Amino acid sequence: MAYQSLYRRYRSGRFSELVGQKHVVTALKNAITENRVGHAYLFSGPRGTGKTSTARILGKALNCTSLETDGEPCCTCDSCLSFSEGNSYDLHELDAASNNGVEAIRDLISKVALGSPGRTKVYILDEVHMLTSGAENALLKTLEEPPSHVVFVLATTEPQKVVSTIRSRTQHFEFELIPSNLLGDHLRWVVQDAGLDVTDEMIDYVLRVGGGSARDALSALEQTLARGGTPDDDTAVEEVLDGIVLGDPSEVISGLSKAVQSGRSPRVIGEILIDRLRNAFLTAMGSAPDHLSDHQEEQSKKLSERMPLATITKSLETIGGALVGMRNSPDPRIDLEVAILKLSHPKLQNDSTSILRRIEKIERHLEGVEEPSLGESTDSKKPASYSGKKKDIPTPVEEAPIAHDEPVSENDDLLSLQEVESAWPEIKKGLSGKAKARFSGGRFVSTDSSGVTFALPNEIHRDRCAECLSEVEELISQKLHRKTNVHLIVESAGANTAQKIETQVSTTSKADEGIDLDSLEDAEATAGDGLSLVVDSFPGAKIVDHE
Repeated sequence: MAYQSLYRRYRSGRFSELVGQKHVVTALKNAITENRVGHAYLFSGPRGTGKTSTARILGKALNCTSLETDGEPCCTCDSCLSFSEGNSYDLHELDAASNNGVEAIRDLISKVALGSPGRTKVYILDEVHMLTSGAENALLKTLEEPPSHVVFVLATTEPQKVVSTIRSRTQHFEFELIPSNLLGDHLRWVVQDAGLDVTDEMIDYVLRVGGGSARDALSALEQTLARGGTPDDDTAVEEVLDGIVLGDPSEVISGLSKAVQSGRSPRVIGEILIDRLRNAFLTAMGSAPDHLSDHQEEQSKKLSERMPLATITKSLETIGGALVGMRNSPDPRIDLEVAILKLSHPKLQNDSTSILRRIEKIERHLEGVEEPSLGESTDSKKPASYSGKKKDIPTPVEEAPIAHDEPVSENDDLLSLQEVESAWPEIKKGLSGKAKARFSGGRFVSTDSSGVTFALPNEIHRDRCAECLSEVEELISQKLHRKTNVHLIVESAGANTAQKIETQVSTTSKADEGIDLDSLEDAEATAGDGLSLVVDSFPGAKIVDHE
């Protein structure tokens, strides 16, 4: 006997053998057992999900002479055997893709009323959406009121293209992509029954290629067996996606070239990229498709973690637009190259999101934060306090950032003023909004064994800063790795500024003594900040603090 393909050899012959279409099977079996079979059905869904197989099983059950109680055909009577062998006079199949004219439909209609050996004559019209307008009109009347012994089953992968006048005359059943767990079990059963030598890696690859279609999966299984293993078909596509993630135009062009050299057309490559990006998008939204294999789920999860959601959606729009443009393009490869270059080359990204990303990159460069090199993980060169947000990017200082739970030394060497000033911008980023605002109007003027001295323009400002002093001292101590006290003073304007500062520092430099408030003298307000100007301009005014 001549070799028969796996998808033909293991084509479903009973309702119970259909994979993943429980809702359709239940409805049809109930209709058969309760004698409520309609005169016309419309089966729609992706390719390889069992539409025509279900139509044949329906015809087999309607003509079975030993029908089981649950509506299953016996598959042993003469009628069932003739259906299985494809030579039954009760079954008529018409490929509407190649017989889509008026004459073919008129010929079919002329034979509808003729009798047949069985109880029911079944007509299957595959790809019914391909019928011409004249053929559809010729079919309408017979489809609406066929003879009592005739059942029409229309099958299509694009139900939206079937005219509403035909859809309204049928019972519409939608077939779904087969979930990966059910399709995987089916493939393993086929492998065991056929005595094939197949590894788990092959099964995983076949599930990935099948994409929820039983016929595609079985065809891919045969091809894999003939090849002797699974091809490395993910490398080129992964390289393109890596280039988009890292913003490396040379890598995306290299990956695209490898994919084209492997024999794929630009449209196929674009569709693969769209599929990968869509799976990543749905995974990021918490609704990964059911038909994905374990390998595909892992791929989608990794891509969704590496690529921001905004980049995924932009990539879907850009590559999707390129696929549309390929229809009338003299060289489809150019459309795809331009699309992926727009996604990876900084100079070609002119939308607001890309511009903001480039501005942040410039700011990080100006603040001394190194950018990760191409091909390197973005985590490998992040400073210890870097969390991916601009507010966490540190200004470079001589000391490495310190964790909050690291012990603080109290007996280190004397701090220098330069050391404190260098660390101050980074310290301010960790302050609360109130403390940051109040301490923005002053400056560090000196350091000694008792701590650091912070000068403020007037007494009112100093009193407001004193309310947040403990927060500032804690962060400075953590940042500088040693216990550091902060002394607040008022910095007077004029020639005596330095002398007054020195006097006040000497008052506060006694490490083991408390501050004698009576020994402090009121300093004159100075125009060191906006608050001072307001106070000086309105004598008798009071500052009211509304937090």
